[in-house]
Amino acid sequence: MVINLEPALWGFMTEQLSLKMNDNFHIPVVGLGTWKSEPGETTYQAVIDSIEAGYRHIDTARAYGNEESVGSAVRDSGVNRGDVFVTTKLRWEDEGFESAIEACEKSLARLACDYIDLYLIHWPLKDKRNDSWQAFIELQKKGLCRSIGVSNFTIDHLAELEDKFGILPAVNQVEFHPYHYQKELLDYCNSKNIIVEAYSPLVHANRMDEARLVSISEEIGKTPAQVLIRWAMQRGMVVIPKSVNKNRIIENFSVFDFNISDSVMTKLDELDESFVTCWDPHNPPPYAPV
Repeated sequence: MVINLEPALWGFMTEQLSLKMNDNFHIPVVGLGTWKSEPGETTYQAVIDSIEAGYRHIDTARAYGNEESVGSAVRDSGVNRGDVFVTTKLRWEDEGFESAIEACEKSLARLACDYIDLYLIHWPLKDKRNDSWQAFIELQKKGLCRSIGVSNFTIDHLAELEDKFGILPAVNQVEFHPYHYQKELLDYCNSKNIIVEAYSPLVHANRMDEARLVSISEEIGKTPAQVLIRWAMQRGMVVIPKSVNKNRIIENFSVFDFNISDSVMTKLDELDESFVTCWDPHNPPPYAPV
């Protein structure tokens, strides 16, 4: 399925295209990722630059160690807090019911804000993910989190949540790009009205000079990064490219003025090689079994 991204068909949040989640809140389609962005001035300036460029979605996590920097930049940006969508995540060490509640409160303190727009379970930790999800439901009821979701969850993990709680995540944030085209997961999430959010959409620059991608980018007249981001958008996903370089931050957001044709979308789909650059929940690290 190819999504037509004509503005008339989509909601807006401060002039940025957004998607409606299953809880009726909207999430901006393109956000700034901050994984491996050094806390302090580096992250602070990247967030400032992104908001100036038009971004209204910032993604951080307890595990990244830069929540304070993100919060400071959002406050200093001059944009109303209600117009900036902030995501953070529960690290695996804090999973469990009581510990998740406490971890959320601490993240709120570090961000220095009254609520989190989207709070994610960062990893589907065995024996604790269900307790964490129960805590997330409670946090949402209390208004500390507007939307709740997960990251790195497989179809089996999502089905387990539905079976046990009947409340599905608004978002599943996973590694997603044409070189790791998880079509079965995307189709499943679409069928359950769960938005897939693509992290590492630029393949950590490992495929920017790949001949087929370069050829497509030249045909379209856009950079390889812009093609990769637009591909995810037209597959109906939210995309969070990471950069601390101002020019690249601007480039990564300049993706709303063109469409990729159906035939070229198919060519991009065919780049799939199951290339995983980050965590693979099917082959988890020994300290975080799923």
